[in-house]
Amino acid sequence: MNRKIKSKVIGFRTVDGAGVNLVRVLGRDNVTEFDPILMLDSFDSTNPSDYVAGFPMHPHRGIETISYLYKGKMVHSDTLGNEDSISDGEVQWMNSGSGIEHEEKIPASERLLGVQLWLNLPAKDKMSKPSYNHIKRVDIREIEFEGGMLRLLAGKYKDHMGYQGEHLPLDYYDIHLNGNSNIVIDTPYNDSVMIFTLLGDVCVGGEIIKEKTAVKLTEGNSLKIKSTDKPAQVLFIKSIRLNEPIAWAGPIVMNSNEELKEASYDLKNGTFIKEKIEFKS
Repeated sequence: MNRKIKSKVIGFRTVDGAGVNLVRVLGRDNVTEFDPILMLDSFDSTNPSDYVAGFPMHPHRGIETISYLYKGKMVHSDTLGNEDSISDGEVQWMNSGSGIEHEEKIPASERLLGVQLWLNLPAKDKMSKPSYNHIKRVDIREIEFEGGMLRLLAGKYKDHMGYQGEHLPLDYYDIHLNGNSNIVIDTPYNDSVMIFTLLGDVCVGGEIIKEKTAVKLTEGNSLKIKSTDKPAQVLFIKSIRLNEPIAWAGPIVMNSNEELKEASYDLKNGTFIKEKIEFKS
């Protein structure tokens, strides 16, 4: 059974951090539909003044932040002394777990193009040990198929294995389609699947999806994505639904208001950072 379009979300322009212009595609209004993806921000600019202000030091708890830059550069540093940068085609994956404070600087480049996802953590892992990982270009498989190429950012594609997250399973592909081409991806029937059209338009189930649109797919055993007569670049994201309560306050996402109050208390009393983080280069 082929998956079809269940819902489409076109983002809105907003400003976050110290003055970063971005398109917020997924957020609070979409958490039930797109579970376990909480947020998706899209970056696409050739004007450095749109983003060089970056994101100053701020806390996170209860989520994983996953940043993918197809073009551009981002420098991560945190309260525990880690500093690292990703550039063209690389991924920054941070599990905030029990608590971390970090900042993201975005140096000027010819073009900033990519997305940041917030992946929810299961209730049992909300207070897990924080971790940071840099998925480098050399570690990302580029798999050619008839009509295009797939970059395996994380998870599994057929017999190919990529980076494996520590908590929720996540298959994350950057799919490049030539004009008038298609790809068919096998999917477990009940898994939660979405796509985001990073560049260009595509067609699913006979319906056109415009550039910069997030799409939640129905249940099914496979997904067919077709390009128009022009090339397209599509992000494919597959995980499993949590179906757990969500309590969300700014950069903190827990399961109850009591847990949010505890996080607020920790921030005010200097007890937010629970344990040391190990940096993996």
